[in-house]
Amino acid sequence: MSDRPQRFEIPESLSGERIDRALSLLTGRPRSDTAKMIAQGWVLVDGQIARAGSLRVAAGSTVEVTDTQVSPAVREHRRERAPFDVLHADGDIVVVDKPSGVVTHPGSGHAAGTLADGLVERYPDMAGVGQPGRPGIVHRLDRGTSGVLVCARSSRAYDALVEQLTNRQVRRTYAALARGHPSSPTGTIEAPIGRDREHRTLMVLTSEGREARTHYSVVETYAHPVEASLLRCRLETGRTHQIRVHLASIGLPLLGDLTYGGPDPFGIGRPLLHAIRLVFQHPVTGADMSFEAPMPDDFIEALTRFAADPSAFPTE
Repeated sequence: MSDRPQRFEIPESLSGERIDRALSLLTGRPRSDTAKMIAQGWVLVDGQIARAGSLRVAAGSTVEVTDTQVSPAVREHRRERAPFDVLHADGDIVVVDKPSGVVTHPGSGHAAGTLADGLVERYPDMAGVGQPGRPGIVHRLDRGTSGVLVCARSSRAYDALVEQLTNRQVRRTYAALARGHPSSPTGTIEAPIGRDREHRTLMVLTSEGREARTHYSVVETYAHPVEASLLRCRLETGRTHQIRVHLASIGLPLLGDLTYGGPDPFGIGRPLLHAIRLVFQHPVTGADMSFEAPMPDDFIEALTRFAADPSAFPTE
């Protein structure tokens, strides 16, 4: 991108259009390019960040396309700090407890205020580590999922952690509160997952998808106030929405997961899934590392409705 911002005024003929389409017509760029520019936070409408390509623009509005290095408005927006607790930090890795509601890295509709932004704010040396736009991020948690996540602070750590994940040497354990009771106290769900052809933000079981395997065991079952089960889940693979899709496929959607069929009887407002434990080898020293993220308040609140004891959850 040029260091000089481009400015446009929305003509009457484009009034009411989506910003990604209007910008495509104004600049001559493919719509896929303008969508990416919006996702990166490079587009402002009347001085405000365009947070989604679906934003409708009005005639006379000013659209500015800029680079984050030269736009004071974007720079200020990028300073939004995502809340998270640091469980461990050294020169090569940072282990965090991500709260629900925080997006792991910038993407469509979430250009700023992400965990990646917060990490770079706190550890500027992470800025050039890993993929562009995803500094230090080697694996992710859904926006609505809370819990422990390891991030790379150096390039050597990034490469080694990616290799561990690829070789399935990282052990990821989740607490999940699902609707219904499984037919067996333990089980393995093995079914490939891919994107829905019509709704690209959704994941589905499909023979054309990528291999996915989830192991689960029942911690407790409840009959009141609704039939539900507290499960311990372990990921062998790490596909997008894997636990949510796999559990829903066997009739056990997560409570609060309205996307995949789970009711929200307590008004928690998010899928009740928490990454409670992470085990891996330090990518540089080779030392065994193990971290746990305590259950967050909303998860504990849901468990108290069943008179359950959150401290009794077996992470091993």
